[in-house]
Amino acid sequence: MPEPSPSPWQSGAASGAAAHPHIRSFSGRRGHITSGQRAAWERLLPRWGIGYAPQPLDLAAAFGRQAPVALEIGFGMGETTAAIAAAQPEVDFLGVEVYPAGVGSLLRRIEEAGLTNLRVIQHDALEVVRDMIAPDTLAGVHVFFPDPWPKARHHKRRLIQPPFVALLASRIRPGGYLHCATDWEHYAQQMLEVLSAEPLLENTAEDFAPRPEHRPLTKFERRGLRLGHGVRDLLFRRRS
Repeated sequence: MPEPSPSPWQSGAASGAAAHPHIRSFSGRRGHITSGQRAAWERLLPRWGIGYAPQPLDLAAAFGRQAPVALEIGFGMGETTAAIAAAQPEVDFLGVEVYPAGVGSLLRRIEEAGLTNLRVIQHDALEVVRDMIAPDTLAGVHVFFPDPWPKARHHKRRLIQPPFVALLASRIRPGGYLHCATDWEHYAQQMLEVLSAEPLLENTAEDFAPRPEHRPLTKFERRGLRLGHGVRDLLFRRRS
């Protein structure tokens, strides 16, 4: 397994991020990390981390077996990612996140739950998908509650844009799925428009889908629901 790439603590961005030619969908401000998260990052990333490399990743070698692989982009503190991986031991999960605090948090969850079907890449998701995931490979992709960039002048930073969706669709195998969720209504509508316009994808619902059982409610989501924030799921399938 490749050694994980180092990442600067102060910004939380992946190494070389300043040279990225595309518009980042993440902020470089989340530099705070607890001592526990830092300790988990330092101790466990060499074991469960995969370093970014500009070449296709051998998923079977990375996980030590042949199994369906689902990609989760921007897993935050890893609560949902760990819960899904624990509930589906027959599936391998590859989580991508740029912030050390979130990576450290998920690594700690991996150890505490004894998970063996979860690996982590700390890097910009666009580059990981573009460079490390072969076409027609993934059983599924999860994009749960990405940064909504609510100000109009920042909408160009939103992750779900036509070029990236086209890239994701090309990496999902026929019959695989792309599952997005957001609690921002405007972003939900944009997601619906963008995903519906991608020729390789078809909606599994009329518009928004019921929350699938495999996506557990997070503390963040429960709080939002109590405050009256609607959560919308979008579940699209890769066409054959």
